[in-house]
Amino acid sequence: MSKRLMIARWSGTFMGIAGALLVASNVEASKYGFPLFLVASALWGIAAYCTKDNALLLLQIVFFSIDSYGIYRWFM
Repeated sequence: MSKRLMIARWSGTFMGIAGALLVASNVEASKYGFPLFLVASALWGIAAYCTKDNALLLLQIVFFSIDSYGIYRWFM
């Protein structure tokens, strides 16, 4: 696995964890979890595409769509 791909995967993991903590905290800043989820989904989607993991890619596309909806609902 390339170093860039490993960085993308670990960055996506940490952003996903941070997003989950923010949303679960149910505080005023919870809405900022959705942009973190969005970036995490994008990074994991790139990793899935590069490794030809179609199941993971589909999951990340769906998560990206849901995260986009969350951003729309909270920020627009």
